[in-house]
This record gives sequence, C-alpha cells and structure tokens, in this order.
Amino acid sequence: MGKTTKIMVFRLKEIIYTIIFVALGILLIFLLIHMFSPSNDDSPASGGVYTPGVYTSALTVGSQTVDVEVTVDADHINSIRLVNLSDSVTTMYPLMEPAIEDLADQILANQSTDNIVFPDSQKYTSSALLQAITSALDKAK
Repeated sequence: MGKTTKIMVFRLKEIIYTIIFVALGILLIFLLIHMFSPSNDDSPASGGVYTPGVYTSALTVGSQTVDVEVTVDADHINSIRLVNLSDSVTTMYPLMEPAIEDLADQILANQSTDNIVFPDSQKYTSSALLQAITSALDKAK
C-alpha cells in the first residue's frame, strides 16, 4: 500500500483568473498576427487614395448639361471647377458659380466631401453640385 492519494485544493478564484489570462494571451497573439501580417491593401503599387487625372461628372441644369471637373493626384484633390458653363445657364442659375467656389474651397481645405456646410441661400444648388463632385471623386478612386 505504498500509494497515497494526494488531494489538491484549487480555489475557484484562481481558476477563473487563469482562464481569463490564457484567453487574453490567445487574443493578443491573434491580434499581433493580424496586425503584422501583410495585406493586399498596403501594396506599394496602390500608391494613394486616387488615380491621378482629371475626372468629370455631368450635371443636368434645366435642359442643358454642365460638367463638374475634378483634378486629383495620388493623395490630394487639386481643383474643382465647372466646365461647359454657357451664358444662358449662368444667367438662369446665378448661384452656380458662387456655390461651386464655396464648395471647392471647403473640399480643398478638408480634402474630403464630409462635413460640408451649405449656406441657406444655396442649399439645393450646393447639394446638386456636391453630388456631381462626389460622383467624379468616385470615378477617381
């Protein structure tokens, strides 16, 4: 009868702490693997947010079409302007030019179309122009 039974006493608190630390360790390992593993989005060939170039989007005003032209390089929006703006459109819609200038200033300062503020007098004109600008920027991405 040389065998003796050994009784080990574990406190429930110690078991719970051990399980939590093991789970956190496994989570940390997965997080480190995810953070430092190479991904396809960070390839050097992508180079930036936009494909450099000049992109246009058509905006129908009444019976005529006006193009919104957006010039971008790899990481920046460089300019926004209206092209094919006829005298009749300028006369019928006098808020077009001030609205595009105000939008261009805000977008070039923020480099984003988020959080743009419209004056109350140009709300509808500005929102139509902003849609056209966003469409042109989507083409650039």
